[in-house]
Amino acid sequence: MKVIRRVLDKGEAQEGDPDRSKALAALNIVLARKGWEAFYDEHGLGQLRHIATNTIAQIESPHRPLTPSELKRREQLLAYLDKCSEDELIEEVLLPLFRQLGFHRITAAGHKDKALEYGKDVWMKYTLPTLHVLYFGIQAKKGKLDSAGMGKTGSSNIGEILNQVTMMLGHQIFDPELNRRVLVDHAFIVAGGEITKQAKNWLGERLDATKRSQVMFMDRDDILNLFIVTNLPLPKGALPPRESEDLDEDLPF
Repeated sequence: MKVIRRVLDKGEAQEGDPDRSKALAALNIVLARKGWEAFYDEHGLGQLRHIATNTIAQIESPHRPLTPSELKRREQLLAYLDKCSEDELIEEVLLPLFRQLGFHRITAAGHKDKALEYGKDVWMKYTLPTLHVLYFGIQAKKGKLDSAGMGKTGSSNIGEILNQVTMMLGHQIFDPELNRRVLVDHAFIVAGGEITKQAKNWLGERLDATKRSQVMFMDRDDILNLFIVTNLPLPKGALPPRESEDLDEDLPF
């Protein structure tokens, strides 16, 4: 991956150089043996695409330094996370994000009416380069997740999450593509705020070793960084009023 990154960075830095296309073609000869191809997107960023599944693997790290324009977009999304509802967090932020990251068959599991939820707000699939399929469930909370004895305003108690994670991992979901029921392989605990270390430790101590390896955490910083480096358009509610109104204007033709 480091070699690929260096080749793509070299091509990006020398955009317009006739050798750039030759370097990319040579790189793709090697990648094709593994079922991948490299290309540049409309922003000039190097990307990897899995040929069989047409899944784009992001080379850009969510922990890299952000550009000034990306920092501005990050601040807008941060303000949106402070005011959005839990349903908006799921529908306007998480669903587009996971689609962009290569997950598919992303299904909201009755979150609004709590029907047939069984501890998960969303379930989805991810196809590995070997074409094996993993199933994921998401339990999303709008605010902070902590280990306080009583949930405070704007935060949720990790004790609620324990019950929901146990239910999620033990309940089967129906995959219409395979026409059979399957178990969730991994559970994402996603928070629009901070997930404290105490909350993570408390949950880990109460899950056995098998279930502990199935649980992954994603907090506000993870959401913000991933959303920005994947070049997703901001939710309508995160745009400044004037910019948001311009999107609603009728085309002049």
